[in-house]
Parts: sequence; structure tokens; C-alpha cells
Amino acid sequence: MRQYFAAKAELESLKEQLEAARQAAGEAIGVFYDPRQNAEHAAALQRSHRLRGEMASLMQRAEAWGRAALAADRHDRSAAEAGPEEWQSFEKRADSLFGV
Repeated sequence: MRQYFAAKAELESLKEQLEAARQAAGEAIGVFYDPRQNAEHAAALQRSHRLRGEMASLMQRAEAWGRAALAADRHDRSAAEAGPEEWQSFEKRADSLFGV
């Protein structure tokens, strides 16, 4: 998650710099933020797109890791609650013997 927040901080800084440059130039949003039309800031614009993609990828990995950890925890918990198979078969036999 450190990588995610580092990328987020860099992106925020980059967005502030780009927006300040856009306002200083008085350009329209659509023109300024198009790297094909704004060669002066094309590298920064492409970097911002890469940072967004990196953040999305990192978040997907974190979500997948969280889902896997949750599934493993649920599996461990249900296995612990179930008990060993031989104990379960003993309980079933005892239940049938004592009519429970």
C-alpha cells in the first residue's frame, strides 16, 4: 500500500502543477490535457496516465490479496469448527445409539 500512496501523492502533485500551468496559459481543458496537442506538457500528462494505471493495478492486487486472506480465514475457521472427521463420525454413532 506504500506504493499506492506514493503514486497517489505524486499524481496529486502532478495534477496541481498541470492545472496551474493550464490556468496560467488560459487554455481549454480538452486542449491542454491532450498530449497530442500539448507537446510542452506531454511527458507529464503521460506520467499522470501511467500513475493512474499503476494505482488501479495496485488496488486490484490489494483487493485480491484481501479476498484471498478472507477466504483462507473463513476456511480455517470452518475447519476448526468442524473438528476432526473421526470425532464427527463418533458423534454421529453416539447420536444414533442414544436416539438424539
